[in-house]
Amino acid sequence: MPSYPAGLSVSNHALITLSDALRSRRAKVGTRWRRLSAGDQAVLVLAHLRKGDTYAELAAGYGIGTTTVFRYITEAIEVLAALAPTLATAMAVIKAKAFVILDGTLLRIDRVGMGSGRDRPYYSGKHKCHGVNVQVISDPAGRLVWASAALPGARHDMGAAREHGILDALQAAQVKVIADNGYRGSGFEVPQRRRPKDPETGERRKLSRNQRDVNSAHARQRGPGERANAVLKAWRVLRKIRCCPRRATDLVKTVLVLSLAR
Repeated sequence: MPSYPAGLSVSNHALITLSDALRSRRAKVGTRWRRLSAGDQAVLVLAHLRKGDTYAELAAGYGIGTTTVFRYITEAIEVLAALAPTLATAMAVIKAKAFVILDGTLLRIDRVGMGSGRDRPYYSGKHKCHGVNVQVISDPAGRLVWASAALPGARHDMGAAREHGILDALQAAQVKVIADNGYRGSGFEVPQRRRPKDPETGERRKLSRNQRDVNSAHARQRGPGERANAVLKAWRVLRKIRCCPRRATDLVKTVLVLSLAR
């Protein structure tokens, strides 16, 4: 298989963060020799995470076996996932923000099983596909602040946020939170809801002009939160997760650490 040099659209800080973490890992376990240096291993891992290069393609490019590539990538994900900030750590950053945006995003996955019902919890009726639910917190500029562990895609955003302890943490931080209608009842700022149907005519009552203006202002504030979701999905490995869904959390944590690298 022919190979060729190519660039990676990742920051040098992300490369340095991963390289340093791998060097620390090698020093800790007492590794004497590897086919690739920590820096080369970091580039290999980033090519897989960012561009979706397969094990076979990376093995051909670096002149190593596919099993070695698998070990290198698995090791890097394990190292970086351990460095991911916790929700409590993120709260220290969140408290300094004028407000934060909370949103849920679906990361697509392959089907878990055929005809056994094992994939049912991962099927999102809203998105009409299988995936995992990840809760994302961003700042007013749309910069990623924190991302949660992955839950089955059928889980509602409100239930997922409650299970992760996000609702209690944000309320305790006393910070303004902008969210969509999926978080209605949380105490956060959500859009004005359309009024129920008129019992006489059966038509749904329209929002008033003031309510529509409020919703427009709310949408402008919530809009930048989509950038944080885009930051996660810019890493091709998260556009469609092809490994076991149980590994999705480690992948999200890995991408979170690399995205926050400064």
